[in-house]
Amino acid sequence: MNPILLDFPHEFYSERLLIRLPQPGDGKLVHSAITESMKELKPWLPFAQKEQTVEEVEANIRDAHIKFLKREDLRFHIFHKETGEVIGCSGLHRIDWDVPKFEIGYWVNSRFSGRGYITEAVRRISDFAFDDLKARRVEIRCDATNTRSRAVAERLGYQLDAILKNEDVSVDGKELRDTCIFSKVK
Repeated sequence: MNPILLDFPHEFYSERLLIRLPQPGDGKLVHSAITESMKELKPWLPFAQKEQTVEEVEANIRDAHIKFLKREDLRFHIFHKETGEVIGCSGLHRIDWDVPKFEIGYWVNSRFSGRGYITEAVRRISDFAFDDLKARRVEIRCDATNTRSRAVAERLGYQLDAILKNEDVSVDGKELRDTCIFSKVK
């Protein structure tokens, strides 16, 4: 089946969160969250290597919206259910619909770090992948030195499959890095 024909929810909730596809117009809110969090995001994420304008973030969000509708990449924006504040971003990436399998990525707005929001969001997105998308495998990949990202995977019962030595270059391009691969399978 052509993935573009798959019908599934574009938003869902957890106890404290609204998790939904990126929408045109989200740029200003997401830009603010990124700007507030640059210091914490910069060691791990390519997009945090340089300051972005609101327009650049908005263009990226519109591209993500299209990719979501085409089922090429399923980014989700995470909002506090009661206040509407941007908690962060996650999603299902590197999709192989034949298996089906997905990789979950995530980042948190620094103002909300340490409160369990990302763990809650990743738990709910994992459930969505297995229950709604019939995933057979979901992975979390992260830099071996990113202890906070590793802790999310471990808290949620993802198993460490491997640590790939010298598998990637750091986001600043200065050194080789090891990559942890965690997974859940059904």
